[in-house]
Amino acid sequence: MKRLFFLLSLLLVLHGGSVALAQGRYLTKTGLVSFFSASPIEDIEARNQQVAAMLDFGTGQLAFSVPIKGFVFKHTLMQEHFNENYLESDKYPKATFIGHFVGFDASQLGTAGAHPAQVEGDLTLHGVTHHIRVPATVELRSDKVLAQATFPVASADYNIEIPLLVRNNIAKIISVRVDLLCSPVATALGTAPAAGR
Repeated sequence: MKRLFFLLSLLLVLHGGSVALAQGRYLTKTGLVSFFSASPIEDIEARNQQVAAMLDFGTGQLAFSVPIKGFVFKHTLMQEHFNENYLESDKYPKATFIGHFVGFDASQLGTAGAHPAQVEGDLTLHGVTHHIRVPATVELRSDKVLAQATFPVASADYNIEIPLLVRNNIAKIISVRVDLLCSPVATALGTAPAAGR
């Protein structure tokens, strides 16, 4: 039930609905997800700055949504192949993560610097969901929270087919990096809560 409430709150906030009412919530609509894949022919790299995310330190939950067509590549042809042949972005327009911090005490944010954390939850990509647990860091910068994580994603785990012609030239595992610089969400009174309160 808590998870359902969190998801509904996230949808309301991200779609311009009502103001979130709970303490310790931070959000962004311009988070960054990037990935890198080393290749014998040419390295493949893309960035997406259209990531919507919410961190809730009151419950320890977090979620983010990534529009697949938001990934920008150095070469237009790579971008077309990525959307049409690999991620099938018309059929699977978003990747999502819904999870929580494991053993992270938000009061640590009162101390300067990046604090290690573990994040656990469900990553859905290309219509396939896997439960993952990855290391992350969380840091308070002025009034914003920066959450970062880097983790591997295997294309085979998400039924992403690599054409036989290029299979030996594309890495089977890519490195995904998430950078979420989130602002405090105003409460019903129009004030922003501090992390860890």
